[in-house]
Amino acid sequence: MLKKRSVVLAGHATSVALEPEFWAVLDRIAAQRGLSHAGLLVWVDETRGRRPLASACRLLALQHVASERVTSEP
Repeated sequence: MLKKRSVVLAGHATSVALEPEFWAVLDRIAAQRGLSHAGLLVWVDETRGRRPLASACRLLALQHVASERVTSEP
């Protein structure tokens, strides 16, 4: 089941629907960067290029998890 979060991006209200597992990772990223949920979504929006916002969020979460695994390997 998808969970929606609403945010204002570039002056327009929008919502992003992602699986809770992705939101959990994005929440960790936001906390590590000292950003709010909205602040992280604004950053993703500004850096995503032509990629859909939900896809950019999922890819960021996957990249983050992959980098956590690399840094935690012995």
